[in-house]
Amino acid sequence: MMTYEEAVHYIDEIPKFTKKHTLEHTREFLRGLGKPEEGQKVIHVAGTNGKGSVCAYLQAMLTAEGKKTGFFTSPHLVKMNERICLNGEPVSDAVFLKAFHIVKDKVDEMSREGFAHPSYFEFLFGMGMVVFQETRPDYIILETGLGGRLDATNAIRKPVLTVITSISLDHTQYLGNTIAAIAAEKAGIIKERVPLIFDGSSEEASEVIRNQAKTKGSRCREITNHALEIREITNKYIAFSRGNAYDDNIVWKLSNCGIYQMMNASIAIAAMEQIMGGRIEKERYERWRKALSLVVWEGRMEEVLPGIYLDGAHNPGAIEAFCESVLTLEEKEKHNIEGAKEETLPVILFAAVNDKEYEPMIAELCSRIPAKAYVVTEVYDKRKIPVRELAGIFRKYTRRPVLEREELHQAWKTAMDCRGKQGKVFCLGSLYLVGMVKERILSCV
Repeated sequence: MMTYEEAVHYIDEIPKFTKKHTLEHTREFLRGLGKPEEGQKVIHVAGTNGKGSVCAYLQAMLTAEGKKTGFFTSPHLVKMNERICLNGEPVSDAVFLKAFHIVKDKVDEMSREGFAHPSYFEFLFGMGMVVFQETRPDYIILETGLGGRLDATNAIRKPVLTVITSISLDHTQYLGNTIAAIAAEKAGIIKERVPLIFDGSSEEASEVIRNQAKTKGSRCREITNHALEIREITNKYIAFSRGNAYDDNIVWKLSNCGIYQMMNASIAIAAMEQIMGGRIEKERYERWRKALSLVVWEGRMEEVLPGIYLDGAHNPGAIEAFCESVLTLEEKEKHNIEGAKEETLPVILFAAVNDKEYEPMIAELCSRIPAKAYVVTEVYDKRKIPVRELAGIFRKYTRRPVLEREELHQAWKTAMDCRGKQGKVFCLGSLYLVGMVKERILSCV
């Protein structure tokens, strides 16, 4: 029997000896595990940005309704257990290890019969479904990994609801280099006559999604930001209304200042309205409102220390949303970042990996957020972009200080020194960076 640490090491080594497989391979894998998806109510969520937030909001509202939840998500920030949650909490090491042994024993047995070893993501997905088979939650929330149509989670044939969040350019080498092409991949999760909730902000993406829903006979509800209104925004929270006849103009409050979370919360609320069915009474909306106000979704405009924010923005669409949040916050606080005094400008701590559109990200960041300094560093991953290369790109788009620090501890100290006593630091560009910063902070507590 392996220890927890040995199990994690085994999973981390999987990419060295196998690769992604077909959906039929994943379905065979699930059959070998005893068809853990059978009889389960699954909510399937895809999209470029906002998937995790929508899932977290759904999880919170379902819990407020007294429902037991299972949640499979990726990636993890600090610990692998984060990928498999029960009732809002990552599973324990003991539960994780038990699921690992069940899956590994079955994979070893099937491999002897010629079955190809599941990929890293597929193996963890199998573990998640094994946990959910044993615990039988009322609802399982499945977040896709990459794409949708060919994603391992799409092996589930009949979810109770599908959800598609915002679409933007990401993983273009796998999903296509246009919004329409990427939307088609995400829309691959739409199932015959299964209701769909989707983000209608992009007309190019929406047209593709609507057509796929029509083909599948799927009743769909399109959520746009036209009716969303910011009521209040501070460093700590954002309050908004949906301008929707259903919720009688309730003011919803979220515990971070990312304006993009208004849309994510609205999608989750619409999904709950679909799941619960019929007319929603005010008391139920009040339960949901309270539940949403308590959600802390890590790495999304998350204030981890006073004035220190982590945002997982790692593609052009997410960087654009991040910039909108910062500029809106500054405007609401009666500051104009364009004309701000040097000492009040934020510091940007940035890192990226090589399968992302990092030059457009940097160009957007430099044009929208003049910083006191841009501190570039490297993540602990083989796909890291060297600091020299990142710094060179930053210097193409800004004349402001660009500081190269290869090691995170050096970059962290530099960012803290640059910001002064009252300044803000925003860490972004990669979820790996978010995880590294979190791990550093936790080690110092």
